[in-house]
Amino acid sequence: MLTILGFAMIATFLVLIMLKKMSPIAALVLIPALFCVFVGKGAKLGDYVLDGVTSLAPTAAMLMFAIVYFGVMIDVGLFDPIVRAILKFCKADPLRIVVGTAVLAAIVSLDGDGSTTFMITVSAMYPLYKRLKMSLVVMTGVAAMANGVMNTLPWGGPTARAATALKLDASDIFIPMIPALAVGLLGVLALSYVLGRRERKRLGVLTLDEVLVEEKETGSTSETVLVGAGTGTGAGGGSGSGTGFGKKAAPTGGSGSGTDADIDAPAAKDHEGAEESEDDERLAGLDPNRTTLRPKLYWFNALLTVTLLTAMIMELLPIPVLFLLGAALALTVNFPHMPDQKARLGAHAENVLNVAGMVFAAAVFTGVLTGTGMVDSMANWLVDNIPDGMGPHMAFVTGVLSIPLTYFMSNDGFYFGVLPVLAEAGQAHGVSSLEIARASLVGQPLHMSSPLVPAVYVLVGMAKVEFGDHTRFVVKWAALTSLVILAAGMLFGII
Repeated sequence: MLTILGFAMIATFLVLIMLKKMSPIAALVLIPALFCVFVGKGAKLGDYVLDGVTSLAPTAAMLMFAIVYFGVMIDVGLFDPIVRAILKFCKADPLRIVVGTAVLAAIVSLDGDGSTTFMITVSAMYPLYKRLKMSLVVMTGVAAMANGVMNTLPWGGPTARAATALKLDASDIFIPMIPALAVGLLGVLALSYVLGRRERKRLGVLTLDEVLVEEKETGSTSETVLVGAGTGTGAGGGSGSGTGFGKKAAPTGGSGSGTDADIDAPAAKDHEGAEESEDDERLAGLDPNRTTLRPKLYWFNALLTVTLLTAMIMELLPIPVLFLLGAALALTVNFPHMPDQKARLGAHAENVLNVAGMVFAAAVFTGVLTGTGMVDSMANWLVDNIPDGMGPHMAFVTGVLSIPLTYFMSNDGFYFGVLPVLAEAGQAHGVSSLEIARASLVGQPLHMSSPLVPAVYVLVGMAKVEFGDHTRFVVKWAALTSLVILAAGMLFGII
């Protein structure tokens, strides 16, 4: 009964958010509360929620201060050189932009933290997608898949959990998997190329100057040159290096799986009017003339960021504490006056509130799923229904199961709850725990878009994409990427 209710709860949640019948926060809270009553444990709902909140509170704190820290670093210009290089490569070619998104997300993912990756990637690429009217779900989907492959780094989480759960060395798990993961990353780049060609076919290859001319003809004035990339004439009459890349976005949806989200005309007009000023700020976020730039403090900020990421990788302090200290130090040094600090905190308050609210709402979902025993019941049902003839192929079975299970469960639940059971079943048929551990990493490209992963709310929130749109778009491609990694692992004899 618990198994049926568990799958029903997850299915109800996914259907409602993909059909946009409920907001993610409301669905994450109300659906598990309702199913908790169905299970007959409504009296314990408070305990389940508090357990979930307790377990996710450090994550919420980390995300809050990480958003503030990297928001300040973007404000002061730390990432402007990276953005210039990306813009110079991408120009105004949708194909290059999508491939550049994958490359940037993969590089930044080396720090092992998905939230950091998404904040930097979206901050750099959002203006290009918005300006050229590209589909924003392409950006979120490609970034999530690239980060999912790179999330298997030993300091990224899943590998360390697998090593801990099965009492293995993380390097013994990860290093042999590098060829298969490299194939998976190449698969993401190939998919980016295909999606980029699709966008190029839909939009054509433009120059940013042409886009600006089109906007002026449609009444969009007041342009501002963003971070220069290459040579050309800046908007607003400014000339010199830099491609004209303004701050006022032409109204476009782009957050759906197609060109624009499907909304009726009056609602669209209200929606565009409400978000126009927000888009102005977002597109001006990398203006080379913005007042928040601190060029004299560039190397201090670079050293502070490298030190922070190094301390995070070496686990010198808990990650929430590191970002708390980093955010406080960055604000104090770059903006010593109180009004400026308040202005920077206010500028990033919306992202902080949205993400923190989503994490605590997800705590209700995970708390009920775990506390009622539904997650254990679902996992045991799946394991018990593995045919006996598949015993010698338990590594393959583990890889296949990791795709849905790491999507519907937290990494902790899968690696500490399910993986030991799969490893024990494999050992009974002569399959080593190392093979099982390596196969368990296969599902990570899809896992990074799970509604139980807080970082995905940073991604869709900053990109202004509906979670349901992102889910509809990314699930099939992420599952395909996972299968490519599994196939490569088997072909190379790793799994």
